[in-house]
Amino acid sequence: MSGERSRLIYAVREYSGRKGQPKGFGWRDFRDLLVRARIQLGGPIMLVRDNVRIHLTAPLREFIAANADWLIVFQLPTYAPDLNPQEGVWSLVGRNLVNLAAADLGQITQAVKRKLKILQCRTHVIDGCLAGTGPDLYG
Repeated sequence: MSGERSRLIYAVREYSGRKGQPKGFGWRDFRDLLVRARIQLGGPIMLVRDNVRIHLTAPLREFIAANADWLIVFQLPTYAPDLNPQEGVWSLVGRNLVNLAAADLGQITQAVKRKLKILQCRTHVIDGCLAGTGPDLYG
């Protein structure tokens, strides 16, 4: 939102292959992340939504519609990585992981979380990821 400080709010799920363990985020996990973000920020949220299957599920669409007073959605075109600020964030995270010699998945997860936490504190970097998407799409 124009005039507001950019924030990066994330959740990481580690998949270890255990029977019955979800492989990734479900729509409820995503919904809960949005609710926690709203509580943390204390105001409206702009969700930049790409066309990942989870973003298009009927229950999540219903949740978004029911919370339109605080949840503003910016829908990206079908394939537009150049417009998605998430691509810039993952590029920055990945730079530090290229040469990581991890003994197990836990070490990789820890390294990703550490880099995301650092990025959270560097709002100018998050602003750069937003600005890199084009002419004032999010301002």
